[in-house]
Amino acid sequence: MEPFLTLLDEEQIEFPSPHNALDDPNGLLALGGDLSIKRLLKAYQLGIFPWFQPDQPILWWSPNPRCVIFPDELHVSKSLQKALKKTPYECSTDTAFEEVIYLCGALRRRKEGTWISPDIIDAYCQLHEIGYAHSIEVWDGRKLVGGLYGIAMFPCFFGESMFSKATNASKIAMIALSQKLQKENYRLIDCQVENDHLLSMGARCIPREDFLSFLSTLNKSAAPHWEPGLLELTWPFTLPEK
Repeated sequence: MEPFLTLLDEEQIEFPSPHNALDDPNGLLALGGDLSIKRLLKAYQLGIFPWFQPDQPILWWSPNPRCVIFPDELHVSKSLQKALKKTPYECSTDTAFEEVIYLCGALRRRKEGTWISPDIIDAYCQLHEIGYAHSIEVWDGRKLVGGLYGIAMFPCFFGESMFSKATNASKIAMIALSQKLQKENYRLIDCQVENDHLLSMGARCIPREDFLSFLSTLNKSAAPHWEPGLLELTWPFTLPEK
């Protein structure tokens, strides 16, 4: 079947198969609809996510290939491990979700523009309130210097965005996330699309068909309980060197 683009309305919660997504632009599947909790949760169940600029309609994506990190494959170089042992940073989860998502948007807006609009912030804060959206925070004393946020569903974490206001802060956030996910038997971090930062930490691209098949398997298991509070990084770092 030829790829095609589906127009959604506010009453249509169901999505077309991700296999119907366009090749150009890569992964564009549908447009329209809304950012309701019900629709967003349905999208993530199918490996679909929203990404659009403020002057665009809501666009829904399922790119091929898909960038992922398996938590036990996170790569931390020896030089980074050495540097991190000397940092004063502490990590936590779900103690400043709204501030994390706001800073993810604000810092990107200054550089190249951002999809993290007030509507996105409001929608994901609602998902946070009902236990689906979570954040990792990196602190230098009382100052928030880095973090990331995403959706936890099944034993999978769907990463959305990260920010850094200090050297290595976003990498520390990813390390804290990976260690937490390993301890709680999460199986996958969805990074959506590749970039050099993620690839340097062990991300790899897999065919969309493989991603969706793996997601379908994970669908059969509930996400472990997500406990907020301080996170203690394990040193020496226990993930394998690449």
